[in-house]
Amino acid sequence: MAFSSPQGDDDSGLMAEINMTPFVDVMLVLLIIFIVTLPVIQHSVKIELPKAASSASTSKPETIQISIDAKGQIFWNTTKVSMDEFNVKSKAAANQDPAPEVNLRADKRVVYDVVAQVLSASKRNGLTKIGFVTETP
Repeated sequence: MAFSSPQGDDDSGLMAEINMTPFVDVMLVLLIIFIVTLPVIQHSVKIELPKAASSASTSKPETIQISIDAKGQIFWNTTKVSMDEFNVKSKAAANQDPAPEVNLRADKRVVYDVVAQVLSASKRNGLTKIGFVTETP
């Protein structure tokens, strides 16, 4: 759409159309400049790194099953232990490398105090990887 002066067919009238050709030309020139200069910007130093062979640790940490029955009795794997024996065994287990994982199985009718004591003793003795084992409904 062109606007012209009301005096007639003058060629000196104003033109309000946007000319996109210079804009496209500038964008193409910029694109070519970026394509040419991009490989130059990436500084990479060619070095030869030393070769070393290493293998990931394949030893899996031991898993300890701690069970607490409805009467509040504590079982280390399948052996019944007292709280003092639990402290001794948990200190010894915490010194192993890698540190063992603990699976805690507590009966739903057990007094929470017993579970809290076992958790507190485990943390105090250095066993920090503790998981609670539950049954799915």
